Amino acid sequence: MKRLIKWALNHIPRPMLQRMAGWIIPIIGFFYKGHGVTCPVCGKKYRKFLPYGYVQSRPNALCPHCLSLERHRLLWLYLTHETDLLQRFPRTLHIAPEVCIMRHLKPHFAAHAGQYITADLESPLADLHFDVQQIPLADKSVDVVICNHLLEHVADDRQALRELHRILKPGGWGILLSPVERDYEQTFEDDTITDPDERTRIFGQYDHRRIYGADYTDRLRSVGFEAADIDYSASFDDKTRQKYALPEDHIYVVYRH
Repeated sequence: MKRLIKWALNHIPRPMLQRMAGWIIPIIGFFYKGHGVTCPVCGKKYRKFLPYGYVQSRPNALCPHCLSLERHRLLWLYLTHETDLLQRFPRTLHIAPEVCIMRHLKPHFAAHAGQYITADLESPLADLHFDVQQIPLADKSVDVVICNHLLEHVADDRQALRELHRILKPGGWGILLSPVERDYEQTFEDDTITDPDERTRIFGQYDHRRIYGADYTDRLRSVGFEAADIDYSASFDDKTRQKYALPEDHIYVVYRH
């Protein structure tokens, strides 16, 4: 199974993969029924989650029902336990929307037209299509930004951050997650590496442009954000982390004052 998923991730175009995954993966999930793990996003139980990964397949990663990954489950727990996003209707821009989370937010905002906007460069699931380095929204027009695992793909991530800061209202907040190697003191990037196989070997994925290090929060602050680095996974006990198959990731929250 892990070989099949790895092959699909590396050979099927992303828009097509997004359309196919919604019906193929749940069929596979029928054979994973059990009580070993629970997805906090959709509530479904399985003996284990599916493997997932472009280079190294991670075991127990992908929920067969809602397609959540480890980071999505941690993000969902943070959104539902630590914010009032699902009690209110702030104007929210969800960039590169995670399908599992979008499925909850769209119904929540359904009676409040224009308050929930999804965006992506090419995804057929998004409302708007644009490059995050040039966002076609007015200054100070958004209350909440959710933009995860995107900045590592962007040519000029600081320009993208400036754009996110520009559109966020004073008093607004956002969650900007990226894969961070905390053993790296500084972010590593090298645009002279253009061969896809070499980029996969060095950056972990052919379309990644950098490996963020311990300076990631400083990078967020460099455009004017206040930023918090939250070791949210550590707030759960071992039993809960195993039940939900949570990662040892941090949650990065930004604020504009």
